[in-house]
Amino acid sequence: MTAASAAALFAPVQTAAEVGPDGSVLLRSAMPLQPHYLSMAAAFRVGAASHPDRLLAAERNGAGWRTLTWAQARQAADSVAQSLIGVGLADRPIMILSGNSVEHLLLTLAGHTVGTPVVPVTTAYSLLSRDHAKLTAMADLVDPGLVFAADPEQFAGALRAVSAPGRVLAASHAATGSHVVPFDELTAARPTAEIEELCARVGPDTVAKILFTSGSTGNPKGVINTHRMLCSNQQMMRQVWPFLADEPPVLLDWLPWSHTFGGNHNVNMVLVNGGTLWIDDGRPAGELIGRTLRNLAEVSPTVYFNVPAGYSLLVPALEADRDLARRFFAELRLVFYAASALPQALWDRIEALAASVGRPVPMTTSWGATETAPAATSAHFPSARADCIGVPLPGVDLKLAPVGGKKEIRVKGPNVTPGYFGEARATEAAFDSDGYYRTGDAVRLVDPGQPGAGLLFDGRIAEDFKLATGTWVSVGTLRPALLNASNGLIRDAVLAGHDGDYVAALAWINIDQARQLAGLGSAAGTADLHAALVVRAGCLQALDTLNVAAGGSSRHIVRLLLAEEPPSLDDGEITDKGYINQRAVLDRRAGLVARLYAEHPPADVICWRPRTE
Repeated sequence: MTAASAAALFAPVQTAAEVGPDGSVLLRSAMPLQPHYLSMAAAFRVGAASHPDRLLAAERNGAGWRTLTWAQARQAADSVAQSLIGVGLADRPIMILSGNSVEHLLLTLAGHTVGTPVVPVTTAYSLLSRDHAKLTAMADLVDPGLVFAADPEQFAGALRAVSAPGRVLAASHAATGSHVVPFDELTAARPTAEIEELCARVGPDTVAKILFTSGSTGNPKGVINTHRMLCSNQQMMRQVWPFLADEPPVLLDWLPWSHTFGGNHNVNMVLVNGGTLWIDDGRPAGELIGRTLRNLAEVSPTVYFNVPAGYSLLVPALEADRDLARRFFAELRLVFYAASALPQALWDRIEALAASVGRPVPMTTSWGATETAPAATSAHFPSARADCIGVPLPGVDLKLAPVGGKKEIRVKGPNVTPGYFGEARATEAAFDSDGYYRTGDAVRLVDPGQPGAGLLFDGRIAEDFKLATGTWVSVGTLRPALLNASNGLIRDAVLAGHDGDYVAALAWINIDQARQLAGLGSAAGTADLHAALVVRAGCLQALDTLNVAAGGSSRHIVRLLLAEEPPSLDDGEITDKGYINQRAVLDRRAGLVARLYAEHPPADVICWRPRTE
């Protein structure tokens, strides 16, 4: 992708910088934020009136697709809203337990229409949790009037857990012997003038969503998302991606709507820009990636969003199927990744793959949080670096505040949350004395002399630790370096070594890649894969690749142990976004950490030794 062609996609970078009296670096875009919609309800209704027959959403229905036009969505959303009014629930939150679907979208639009918060909850709290304790705590906090789950049988336990007097339970279809309301009943009501009256009252400060964060310590916190946050954030993206104004985006997307990346960034981009969303029923895991490949054979997106784990499975499939690769890149304007660092080797493969089918496409990313709706920065410029998270978006002020030898990125702007639902103390602690939201993430400038060159993610401040030598270990730098060195064999890892003599890693392998490497079939269990000599050799090679290129002891990983039990959601080891909680894992698995640091390590610990001449 040449600089000239990228210029047609990206707005010029205009970044202003100054240094504060305490050593903080203040960054902002010199591009002013332009006027935007006052509510997502207004954005949707304008779109439905402008292009009623355009396809808004589609989801798999057997061999074909179930489709929904903008006009059909408007009619159905208004009917659901009228049903809520009819049973006196228009002022109480709508909690959604199941994943992405047409019903999920219509409930969201109905909530926006009458100004009631939508509370999409990650399915893990319903389907993977053993006791539903966190789900119950979330329901008790927001007290929803309507709780929806697509499949009443699959979500039966979760629905029982949140059932309470005054709450209506709904599902896509009725369940035998239950009081669950089928979704068709919600869409049967005829909209009245009251819909328009309530919609007219929805404004920038109206709460659009409550999105629960990880809850890695205690119960999850409900992040308030106002209509101002969502609308201003989409305007920010329109200004740095100006092609959106003229080219309604076509997305094929699996990212969960319970998370701000999929539910805010992607869905709202379609709603604000008059686009089309094909709901991908696949995901980057096991056999589900096959569903994504099937869908990509039928749909050519104009912007593609995914996480690095998704690209690690998608790229080999595209390399092996040139026709599919050509279809994938046929209409593509941008390849976007977020949520974690993309290994540079994978970045290079994507670029080479696009060029090989005659469709060079720029890759880009951004950085943000649930509390920032979500984007606060954007790499809206040509780059060859996978680790650059870009520059501030229009209307966003960043403070790079000195904290423990690093720079914490803090955010102020119309896209920043006013706080946490029902959590006054947590809200107060989340902001500094200047009103900037404290993210806990560290960054550094690509080039201190050129703020427009962008920022580099520098890890979570709370995860870093010191070795016995007093040297700091940057987990945010070393962990992705290990994953990159493994070429996808190691799926995730946590690092240990606080006050120790060296860094060690507790890791999880990519099961599918390990089976392929070991020549074992799908029946092979985790223990078999851990014992496979070729898998252990691959992990040792990753340590060697990492350590030979590294500097001092803080950049070496000397020992590695493969964990058999996956991270536990109930025990706080993994967040709802799939992010590993390093401290919780190390505390809960202290016995495994002790094996890593045993004077005479057991046979399952993989030990690296420096090369000898």
